[in-house]
Order: sequence, then C-alpha cells, then structure tokens
Amino acid sequence: MTAGDVDSREQQVLDRIDRARRRRPKVREERITMAHGSGGKATHTLIEAIFLDAFRNPLLEPLEDSAQLSFNGSRVALTTDSYVVSPLFFPGGDIGDLAVNGTVNDLSVAGATPLYLSAGFILEEGFPVADLNRVTESMRDAATAAGVHVVTGDTKVVQRGKADGCYINTAGIGLIERDVNLGVARARPGDAIIVSGPIGDHGVTIMLARGELDIEADVQSDTAPLNGLAGALLDAVPGVRAMRDATRGGVATILNEIARAADAGVLVSEDAIPVRPEVRGACELLGIDPMYVACEGRLVAVVPGEDSGRAVAALRAHALGAEASVIGHVTAGQPGIVQLKTAFGGTRIVDLLVGDPLPRIC
Repeated sequence: MTAGDVDSREQQVLDRIDRARRRRPKVREERITMAHGSGGKATHTLIEAIFLDAFRNPLLEPLEDSAQLSFNGSRVALTTDSYVVSPLFFPGGDIGDLAVNGTVNDLSVAGATPLYLSAGFILEEGFPVADLNRVTESMRDAATAAGVHVVTGDTKVVQRGKADGCYINTAGIGLIERDVNLGVARARPGDAIIVSGPIGDHGVTIMLARGELDIEADVQSDTAPLNGLAGALLDAVPGVRAMRDATRGGVATILNEIARAADAGVLVSEDAIPVRPEVRGACELLGIDPMYVACEGRLVAVVPGEDSGRAVAALRAHALGAEASVIGHVTAGQPGIVQLKTAFGGTRIVDLLVGDPLPRIC
C-alpha cells in the first residue's frame, strides 16, 4: 500500500464525517437515554433536533453558553444550568459551589461581569437537613468569592425515591461592559487555541468519589469561578474571538464546536495539552481519553495567532491560569474536522463522543 493510498482513504473518512455532520439532525431513539445528557454527540443532536427546532430564534441559534441580550443600550448575558452531580460531595467541592461556579463561568466566557443568580432546589423527601445546610453554605461562600448575589429562588420536594437527594438549577445575569463580540463561529484560520490549565480533574474526581473502582489517586475537582481569569484575558487581548468553559464533553467537545461553527479545521498537539499525571494515569486505567473528561475551572480561548503570547502571559499571571498553554490552531483545511497530532508523530481524528463515559458529573 502506498502513501497515496493511505492519504486517499483518510480523505474518504474525512469526507464521510463531514457529510454526516451536515445532515439535518434527528433523534432516532424513541426514549431519552443517559447519553442524551452527556454533552457529546447525542446531546448535540437532542438540542438541535428538538429544542432548537422548537424554539428557534436569532438569540438562541448561536448556542453559546449564554444568550446575549440588549436593553436600553446595555448588553446583558443570561444563562441557566441544572446540576445533578453524583455524589453531592466530592474532593474539592460539592453540588453547591459547583452550581454557583458553573453559572458564573457561563457568563464569564460570554465576556460578561456576573452579577445576580437564581437558585432552584428539587429536594427528595428524607434528604438530611444538615446536608442541605452544608450545600447552601457552600453556595453562599462561592457566591461571595465570585462577587455575585443569589437574589431569587424556588424549592420543590418530591417523594422519596423520585430524585437523588438534591438537584439544583441556577440562572445568572451579567453585564457585558467591554466592547467584545465572542462566539466560536468567529474563529478564523491561523487563530491559536488556548486551554487555561490541566484538563480532566473534575470528571476523574467524580468517578473516583463514587467508589465504584479500586483506584486511588490524589486528585480533586478544579471547580472555581472564572470571571477574574476571563476578565484578565479580555483586558490583555481585546481581540479574543471566543471563550468556552470545558464542562460536559471536555475540551474535545469544544474543539468540535469551534470547527463546526466556524466551518474550519482544528489541529491540536497531544504533547501541548496539559494533563496532571494522576489524571492521565486514572484515565489510562479507565480507558478514557482525558480530552473528553469534564473540567469545572478551565476555559478554552480562541485568539488571533499573533496575540497568543500576550494571551498566555495574561492567563499565567492569574492563579487559575498558571499552566495555560497553546494547544493548537484553527486551520483552513478539512472544515468541521478536529485532528490531533499524537505524541508518536501520527494524526487522528477527534470526533464528538455519542455518549459520555462519566455521566452525572455536574
């Protein structure tokens, strides 16, 4: 087999993937599965085929982490999220600070200054009041650290066995004061892709905290508010194209969203992606690629290539971005496709997973 034959076959695979992605999405399952909540391919299909199809409007169509609204000359970001993590308490955090930080981060990567949150609780009959106090105190402390206020909320109680202790929904509002227009569709060939720190900490922490596997690793969740880090980046590089926080589906999912929305290629280097040795080791034992594992305190940024040095320096000057790194670039070739240059010198395609090996991680 010649090198030309290999290149031809690889091109055929790329062409098939591209054609499949451009088809109108359709949910083929008759019932919802856990994969539909994973952040992978099944989630994207569900969102586009059901929710986007039903609610389609110009504010929703970008499918960014927050909607960007205008009121009397002011720009506002609005987001909402629900948290069903299991277990509720884990090394480095719990469902309470996760709910606050997650919503703060969705606003922050939209270029907004987070201001106000709502908090809705769905509690199961029999849930310990002491645990509820612990969760709300954690939310209070996280809100104080992020500089936001919980200003409204709701509580519902369901029968024993109809929930898993406690679920939380948070919505958030932030003010977009900078002259920025962020979105993954704005990525252009030559842009640099940056991750703000080691990936996969949160997802691996949750899996190990469940006690389902006889694996010991000194790792804890990276849950943290990103508003200070995002602000530092925007101050240093006003031309930032996009930011996303790498939650469900991990960095790999964000890279695919960039490639699809911008109709461009993405090429990243495996050696450049920061992963803690403990996380990498756990992922190898579990048979999981760290690129698909969720973070809760990391952002992925797309910046013009010439600004990558200043962007990395600004991130590294902040405690949460000390290990920031350029992991790859947007390319003109292979629109919609993410490719990874492996440590062995080869190249492989990084596609969206159908489901997620780590359900209920946020």
